[in-house]
Amino acid sequence: MSEQHHGGRLIADHLVDEGVDALFTLTGGHISAIYDGCKDRGVRVIDVRHEQAAAHAADAYGRLTFRPGIAAVTAGPGVTDAITGVTNAYYANSPMVVLGGSNPVSLAGMGSLQDAPQIELLRPVTKRAEPVQETRRMREVLGYAFRSALSPRMGPAYVDLPMDVLMTPVDTGQVVPAVDHRFTVGAGADPEVVAEVAELLASAERPVVLSGSGTYWARAWEELDQLATTAQVPVYVNGMSRGILPSSHPHLLGLTRKQALRQADVIVALGIDFDFRLGFGRSPAYHDDVQVVHVDPQADRVGHNRPVAHGVVSDVAAFLRALLEHEGKFGRREATRWLTGLRDDERQRAQARAEAATSDASPVHPLRFAREVARWVDPDAIVIGDGGDIVAHTAGQVRVDRPGHWMDPGPFGCLGVGAPFAMAAKHVHPDKQVLVVYGDGSFGFNGMEFESAVRQDLPFVGVVGNDGAWGEMKAFHERVYGAEGMLAQDLAQDTGYERMVEALGGYGERVDHPEDIRPALDRAADAGVPALVNVLLDRDFRRESAAAYGA
Repeated sequence: MSEQHHGGRLIADHLVDEGVDALFTLTGGHISAIYDGCKDRGVRVIDVRHEQAAAHAADAYGRLTFRPGIAAVTAGPGVTDAITGVTNAYYANSPMVVLGGSNPVSLAGMGSLQDAPQIELLRPVTKRAEPVQETRRMREVLGYAFRSALSPRMGPAYVDLPMDVLMTPVDTGQVVPAVDHRFTVGAGADPEVVAEVAELLASAERPVVLSGSGTYWARAWEELDQLATTAQVPVYVNGMSRGILPSSHPHLLGLTRKQALRQADVIVALGIDFDFRLGFGRSPAYHDDVQVVHVDPQADRVGHNRPVAHGVVSDVAAFLRALLEHEGKFGRREATRWLTGLRDDERQRAQARAEAATSDASPVHPLRFAREVARWVDPDAIVIGDGGDIVAHTAGQVRVDRPGHWMDPGPFGCLGVGAPFAMAAKHVHPDKQVLVVYGDGSFGFNGMEFESAVRQDLPFVGVVGNDGAWGEMKAFHERVYGAEGMLAQDLAQDTGYERMVEALGGYGERVDHPEDIRPALDRAADAGVPALVNVLLDRDFRRESAAAYGA
């Protein structure tokens, strides 16, 4: 005999069947039925102080689990507040399903509270956006949303949930089931093209592999390791590909990327975009005659911004497995002169950076800050970068040895991901150390989420590199318009961010001297609650960086 379940319970049933064990949300009457369903099915509800944070947390959950993260937000401003986080996930290709409450169908067009054109607003930054118009079709629509979120390239899907549809009980025997089929195996490349790529690699004198987030999403770390080792080729990573090879891997380089790309004669680009992070794929960042092999599961991303010798529409892992069948053509027993030269240059650059990071000055030099943080963090920690210059400094020194253990906003560059990402990471990996590296500007976006983390026992450590400015933008403004009459670039360096975290129930400490950074981080980790160490930095230091638009 079938039961009666309302729409919120049907949603919870679907989440359980999909293997999703948490939902991120900010309360609202339009979505209360979802909470009731989650209570019945044991889905953890993690509530935050701003819907943007709920979307960011769902983004991180998707990155860490390869299952869609779920954000449930109420109608109107709840949905519009979440759009920034959804957009960040869209450009990072993070699987996510956003559940948005909306006003009852029976009141459509009558001017209800918190009414908004939600589907129209979400459509440009999601892979799919549609309403559930009948309660018995709830599972069917959710199934399409999950399938869309997980199909390459992955990304957010939006489901609009009218309040009356969500609250109406239906006979479970009449519920339309979700579509059962799902993307499981990535499409492979044309065998003839793979053979031609193998020949190209074999003839290359200065080959380079660029590995982007697509390699991570394909879970192709073993295949990438085998290619690098077999072909004796240098590998440079960005996005979620960081950590896909351990930091000690002999073919993983980082400090020589600009030099290598300018000199390379063959580039194998795996799951990357030729965007601002890679010089838009154009001269002068690349040699004019370079032969590029671009592999991506989404056809319209292949060859975007630059011509390619081979555009391969394929799952990255499937392509690498096929390519490795030809290892007899391109395999090498020992490092080439090209690889050896890059390694030597890498060591010299690392030594120069290490010497610059020895300053004992107070306030703290940013490179010394980065070195102290990098030396403190656990090898198995999940590290989250939420900021500009200070994250760039620290990312260059923190060792990342496992896939998914470094997270930053991604190409959208959205500040404020720190605490929400950390909460999701602590839920998924409760036994791992979770560290957020903040700029003092970025901390302000979602600093209140320390209260959410305290209340729900999701401890992590944050460390603020506090230079009393929007450092990256200040350097840009100064370079273009001069230092006189500086507007909208400075913050108050003596702001007690650590005291704010203490007031919210966490642990806080301020640091003025570089030798005190690691002891303070030890105390923060030992506190057992969300914690923040506020480190005062040299305000006058400037990092050489790109223009504000990334060129």
